[in-house]
Amino acid sequence: MSSFDFDLFVIGGGSGGVRAARIAAGHGARVGVAEEYRFGGTCVIRGCVPKKLLVYASRFAADFEDAAGYGWTVGKPTFDWAALIAAKDREIGRLENIYSGNLEKVKATLFGERATLEGPNQVRLASGRLVSAGRILIATGGRPAMPHELPGIAHAISSNEAFDLKQLPRSIAIVGGGYIALEFAGIFAGLGSAVTLVHRGDHVLRHFDADLSSRLLDAYRARGIRVELEAALLGLERSGPQAPIAATLNTGQVLEVEQVMFAIGRAPNVEGLGLDRAGVQTDRNGAIVVDALSRTCAPSIYAIGDVTNRLNLTPVAIREGHAFADTVFGNTPWQADHSQVPTAVFSTPEIGTVGMPEDEAVRKFPVVDIYRAEFRTLKATLSGSAETMMLKIVVDASTDRVLGVHLLGPDAGELIQVIATLLRTGVTKRDFDQTMPLHPSSAEELMTLRTRSARHVQHHEPLRGLLPQ
Repeated sequence: MSSFDFDLFVIGGGSGGVRAARIAAGHGARVGVAEEYRFGGTCVIRGCVPKKLLVYASRFAADFEDAAGYGWTVGKPTFDWAALIAAKDREIGRLENIYSGNLEKVKATLFGERATLEGPNQVRLASGRLVSAGRILIATGGRPAMPHELPGIAHAISSNEAFDLKQLPRSIAIVGGGYIALEFAGIFAGLGSAVTLVHRGDHVLRHFDADLSSRLLDAYRARGIRVELEAALLGLERSGPQAPIAATLNTGQVLEVEQVMFAIGRAPNVEGLGLDRAGVQTDRNGAIVVDALSRTCAPSIYAIGDVTNRLNLTPVAIREGHAFADTVFGNTPWQADHSQVPTAVFSTPEIGTVGMPEDEAVRKFPVVDIYRAEFRTLKATLSGSAETMMLKIVVDASTDRVLGVHLLGPDAGELIQVIATLLRTGVTKRDFDQTMPLHPSSAEELMTLRTRSARHVQHHEPLRGLLPQ
């Protein structure tokens, strides 16, 4: 029998930590898990799940308008923000109970309090109790980054607080250019708020394909969302609790809005964890440094998920946690594969993407072919909406292998999940061409794209336009 209190102690009860704890317990390990807030972590409590519920809510306004084109008579709809938040809270509570219940089923010991490192094999709980473990897994995730030095920052919120606002703001400025900023801009605009997106860069969605970025901004502007690029906040002022917030930009503009939300990125949640006491190293961004098997420089301590800042997606954290538990406690070594990972931006219109964007492919391959189509969706023909779909396939012309697929439009996230499997198998453009299309569907256009829209030859300008194969 081990002299430690636990074989494994997990700090953090989010998706990755819970998966690691469950798998390790299934291998016979004695497991303890500490979570200082709510079991389920960012994704379940104040991230992916509640966000997508709000996205669904924000799309109904357009659905009501579209219904008239299909013969439906719909009265003037009304929206109740408080009812939505209450329904969201009930669902999140249900999921939280499932997460904690699944841990209890495998006989893990749960601690609803903060835990910090006291050494390579010791953890201090907020209650003062000191526990020991043969292995410690840090799965504390990330937290919203906030510019605390900005004058008047106390008047602003992050995405955490956005889920619990007492009322829907009539106007809001959202600062940032990443997927969280874009998603919340779409949510608030769909629910009726006047939205201004403020971003210091000249384009949004860094690391995404440029066509996705530009077309999404076109769609947002068409929806009435105000977009201020190459702009930054200098300060926030408010004359009273009920007064609007005056947000001064470096362009000289002053925005008067009811709410300001920062979505400028997330930082590894390591503050006060006691990493130095255990000899755990971090990089310049505060992320815990690990190897491919999630090992830190301290032999008994591992880390997974956003706290390592590798690829900050919930399914990635879950896969890393599973690999850790199988490797350390199941005698089945393997590691998470961070390549060809699909992702979605639940904006409206929605983005689904996997593989290389066009610019990355051009840097890495001598000849790259681009196949691109944009069309009005069939649903839009009767509804009269301006809804369109954009499809883009990036191909290594030397081997015909598909390097990336990028979608903008309805159900893009659902489509890209299946397409990701194809890319992992080395699918070629010829495979797409030879697959029988399903008609009528937007996805069939992926199988009927036969004419190149661009060819990039290394050290040459791209040949644009419609080029024969």
